[in-house]
Amino acid sequence: MKAQQLVASGIGIAAALLLALPATAQNSRPHPQITITNQRAVPLSTFAIATPGDQPRLVAKLAKPLAPGKSIALKLNKPQGCSYTVQARFDDEAESDADMDLCRDRVIRLTE
Repeated sequence: MKAQQLVASGIGIAAALLLALPATAQNSRPHPQITITNQRAVPLSTFAIATPGDQPRLVAKLAKPLAPGKSIALKLNKPQGCSYTVQARFDDEAESDADMDLCRDRVIRLTE
């Protein structure tokens, strides 16, 4: 299993991105949904996945806050390509953002 970490600016919050299934060279489309798990002690207030670039297009977002220890599957709206920007904000004002390959990463675990 391969893991990446995202570090929140100035706060030290990390989001461990865990690979759910091995990537294949032929897989150029992301899975239609991504699982988000909040492993922090505070609620996840906002979470969004968007295309990268100067004019990003939102492909998924959290509809309501996600309580500590809970998970949710977010459906991707018309995903194209593999590269996306992921942004998270918690009730304690901690923030995290990262670029991700959603063709490879299907599970995002947000941790301390």
